Amino acid sequence: QVQLVESGGGLVQAGGSLRLSCAASGLTFGDYAMAWFRRTPGKEREFVAGISRIARNTLYADSVKGRFTISRDNAQNTVYLQMNSLKPEDTAVYHCAAQAATWYALDTNANAYNYWGQGTQVTVSS
Repeated sequence: QVQLVESGGGLVQAGGSLRLSCAASGLTFGDYAMAWFRRTPGKEREFVAGISRIARNTLYADSVKGRFTISRDNAQNTVYLQMNSLKPEDTAVYHCAAQAATWYALDTNANAYNYWGQGTQVTVSS
């Protein structure tokens, strides 16, 4: 049974930082591209960042470029999202997702992802 479990969310003031983690189990982690999406009430799920299977490629939404960094540790079956210079508009539930993919592939389309975590709430106060 595949599980993706996010942690690290919380309440932070604008300008602050958080580091999200997503621990994967029940799959061969190195066979999957990983991504972070976020969702706010009334909005579609939004791609935030993605990382290819062997971490050669990364991709970011324009809204987070230069502030967020995605990384992965294939030995620990974990993907991370370092979020700096947080803004109130970053407030959302953040989900990690896994996609069976080729070595360097990355996809911003949520429908391309095979597995999802339950999410972790990030709230940024002004």
